Amino acid sequence: MKFDFESIIDRHGKDAIAVDKIPIPDATVKEGFTSIPMWVADMNYATAPSIPAAMHARVDHPLYGYFPIPDEYYNKIIDWQSKRNGVEGLTAECIGYENGVLGGVASALQAFTAPGEAILLHSPRYIGFTGTLTNNGRKIIDSPLYKDEQGIWRMDYEDMDKKIKENNIHFAIFCSPHNPSGRVWTKEEIQKAMEVYKANDCVVISDEIWSDLILEGHKHIPTQSVSEDAKQRTIAFYAPSKTFNLAGLIGSYHIIYNKYLRDRVRKTASLSHYNGANVISVHALIGAYEQTGHEWLDELCQVLTSNVNYAYDYIVKHFEGVKLAKPEGTYLLYLDCEEWCKKHNMEMDDLLKAGVACGVIWQDGRPFNCPYTIRINLAVPHSLVIEAMDRLDKYVFNAK
Repeated sequence: MKFDFESIIDRHGKDAIAVDKIPIPDATVKEGFTSIPMWVADMNYATAPSIPAAMHARVDHPLYGYFPIPDEYYNKIIDWQSKRNGVEGLTAECIGYENGVLGGVASALQAFTAPGEAILLHSPRYIGFTGTLTNNGRKIIDSPLYKDEQGIWRMDYEDMDKKIKENNIHFAIFCSPHNPSGRVWTKEEIQKAMEVYKANDCVVISDEIWSDLILEGHKHIPTQSVSEDAKQRTIAFYAPSKTFNLAGLIGSYHIIYNKYLRDRVRKTASLSHYNGANVISVHALIGAYEQTGHEWLDELCQVLTSNVNYAYDYIVKHFEGVKLAKPEGTYLLYLDCEEWCKKHNMEMDDLLKAGVACGVIWQDGRPFNCPYTIRINLAVPHSLVIEAMDRLDKYVFNAK
């Protein structure tokens, strides 16, 4: 490969909660084990070299005052969306900077809903949505995803329609690809979901922050592309942060074709006077969306596919009683450990601590609104995926 996804980079003391924090209360790594960071959703790879190059070029000019977002920023996004997602007709007018996807979600909530109003989501649901909605005084209504006979996560359209009608819902959050399940929705599935939202006059947020991280054999379909109605009722959010590991720089963007929706979101976002772009973040996006970024991402998706295939196959073969669906996008596994815990008479808190004890720093999946679950981040060098599975085998799931 042209780029290095195998070097193990020491991140200690370099502003990384992935290695500086253990998310499981009272859990510690036993002496003799190194820590493998497999929890918070960032990656343990050096980013595309065009990004620090663009940042350095801007930093070398020693003035960092007020600035307009340059045309190049919008042009890079238009080009990226065209090449990666087949988007046609996107203009700069429809693109807007956001300090983060969740900030954009909060702005949209405030623009189109009232405190106490019910919002539809799918569960398991991203914990960031939970926090944003509850902090803004909205009521969460879950439409649970289910696994079909092949173990693939599916939407229940009848349940969605029923919940929307019962709770007088006119605002929904759609996660595509889905976090934490890793499901990449097909065009037909998105069309069916959008028909439900259309029939119930819902404004839809489509969180597509994971849209670049698609595993081999699958394809991301932008929600706004499935119909003219979907295009007009959807507020879509994207970012280079998950794709290129830039979360610490801050910087996302929305795509909103409908002027009415766009004006309302932008006005609400402006009220805090705090949704302004950072000049270095703007140039980081420009560097990310260069040709080098395309090449780096193509290789990354190959690496993530290999990691997912290895971990999934290992778990299915060796961890009896642990169930999971094979991700189609993202770099996340979502383990269902209920059968294993009941068979071994172990509480989830103890299972989580056992993983950390052998150095696998994984994440409690229960806050995503499913019991007995664990989320594992596989965006680490392949050698660490192998090591983590080996440790979980010997010291946790098949410990003697």
